[in-house]
Amino acid sequence: MNESLPADVAGVLTAVLNTDSPVHVALRRQIPHLSVRARCTCGCGTAYFELDTGEAEPAPTGSSTVVAAEAQLVTESGECPGEILVFTQSGYLSWLEVCSWSDDVEVTLDAARHWLRTRS
Repeated sequence: MNESLPADVAGVLTAVLNTDSPVHVALRRQIPHLSVRARCTCGCGTAYFELDTGEAEPAPTGSSTVVAAEAQLVTESGECPGEILVFTQSGYLSWLEVCSWSDDVEVTLDAARHWLRTRS
């Protein structure tokens, strides 16, 4: 894992890209070459990536922008306040989006990491 990635980003990527599918395996191999280029300023934690594509192979996702992984967020009380989406462009990790569906529950990357960890 890339030590320069913030803990909230690294933790959520690890939790969401946790299957043995060829796409997830290839995307996990990109993580050591990944850095955060920018973050959303609203506080949600959405992160936009920079990746040294010369050091990593593309995942078999195609040449367009796709959602390569997603996870619904479920609180301890069973509410579903949002989801996490992992986007790729041309097979390379591009951004991690935090989507909020609730006005009552604050959805951040730290909260998402907690909810993803407690459901495993």
